[in-house]
Amino acid sequence: MPRRYALVGTGARAEMFVRALTHDHAATSELVGLCDRNPLRVAAHQRWLRLDGHPEVPGYADLAEMLAEQRADTLVVTSMDREHAGHIVTALEAGCDVLTEKPMTTDAPGARAVLDAQRRTGKQVAVTFNYRFNPVHEKVRTLLASGAVGEIGSVHFEWLLDVRHGADYFRRWHRERANSGGLLVHKSGHHFDLVNWWLGARPESVFASGRLFFYGSPAGERHGYARDYERAHGSPAARDDPFAMRLEDNDRLRALYLEAESADGYLRDRNVFAPGVTIQDDMAVLVRYDTGATMTYHLTAYAPWEGYRVMVNGSKGRLELEVVESDHVSLGEASALKGAAVHGEAAAAERGWASLTLHPFWAPPQVVPLPGRTPRPGDAAREAGVAYTRSEQAAGETGVAHTRSEQAAGETGVAHTRSEQAAGETGVAYTRSEQRDDDERDGHGGADKRMLAVLLGGATDPLNRSATARDGALALLTGLAANRSMETGAAVHVADLLDLDNDHQW
Repeated sequence: MPRRYALVGTGARAEMFVRALTHDHAATSELVGLCDRNPLRVAAHQRWLRLDGHPEVPGYADLAEMLAEQRADTLVVTSMDREHAGHIVTALEAGCDVLTEKPMTTDAPGARAVLDAQRRTGKQVAVTFNYRFNPVHEKVRTLLASGAVGEIGSVHFEWLLDVRHGADYFRRWHRERANSGGLLVHKSGHHFDLVNWWLGARPESVFASGRLFFYGSPAGERHGYARDYERAHGSPAARDDPFAMRLEDNDRLRALYLEAESADGYLRDRNVFAPGVTIQDDMAVLVRYDTGATMTYHLTAYAPWEGYRVMVNGSKGRLELEVVESDHVSLGEASALKGAAVHGEAAAAERGWASLTLHPFWAPPQVVPLPGRTPRPGDAAREAGVAYTRSEQAAGETGVAHTRSEQAAGETGVAHTRSEQAAGETGVAYTRSEQRDDDERDGHGGADKRMLAVLLGGATDPLNRSATARDGALALLTGLAANRSMETGAAVHVADLLDLDNDHQW
């Protein structure tokens, strides 16, 4: 008999779960209720389900009423971050298990309430840390667990949000720390969880420094990007602003937000340089773990390209991961959402690559194959054992092979032919031979599909990657400690915020 699922929070975040429940995993799942304060947003999802031939799904404004009437087995939480704790606790006390979007909560009292309720009720909470299910991240985990670099001494992790994706956090409710906890909670929680999982460790102390450098006011005026409007829709000043969101151009966003504004007044297309931003966009964090390892972490929310670099140093060598999700933002697409930024839409084909290299002591570097991912230019040759020519050495000592035509195409280390240059300048994706494989086109590098197969479809997961409430708390606590450190200028002991050992038996 299918498991009965209800969902709270019917914004764009909900779309991936609604489709998974009603399509991909309909044999094991039944969507029995939708809940949101905004009835127009609920109505939009109901309309799309009807058009898809799905039976009517009841809508509710009251969560407890929905859970009781529909006898839900599991609640899916995709509401505003600040509401997660209350929704999770309500569901647990109603006898439901919970599947929640990250972050699990936005503060330590909320985390404590969730852990207490779970222990009291005996029900389960799973946090959708989908990055654990990315095949590239799985390979990193496997290598580290096998001892490829020996005992881990330190990690460096740099994440870049480009000026399309990064800007979107400053248009919507995330721009206020009271709603999201800031980017170190809302966004970096993914990354902090990855490192906890990779290292099999938990954070003990955190020091951080950060500021609002690019977005908001007066930064917009200082850098020459500010425009005089509150929200983009209907504003002449926003017409040629590359940072403006045009809701009317996206059918789904128009229905979920523009046409639903009359019910709650929420504006999805705020000016990213307008006053009222209370989160940072440039943050540096130093974390010490219970294993003795340390991590230096940096998040930049205004980069020209999107991706991340991770370096793990150990007693036997070093592991380096580089993932470029988009090598630039074309001006014509700057106002659009990044690929799968609307959760559930397949990621658009963008110029990018992934590279994983193991550097053992006293041996040449080894390129680790990543099936389903476009390799970094030059990696295929190195993997095959092809030696560099003198011209390639002259092109740069970065390990990227260039021919003369590639050098002429650009000194960024990206190999382009003339046809590739033309495609790149117009925002056109790679030619057919360069198209990414399925993993790259799927949401979050194929992670969403794999995660939902485990959480909803009952697929077997040998790595046991499903994240628990405790995992959610540990990822959250790194971000919360970093926020506290930025406020006080001092290092923060994580246990001073929430002591999982003494307060909870997990």
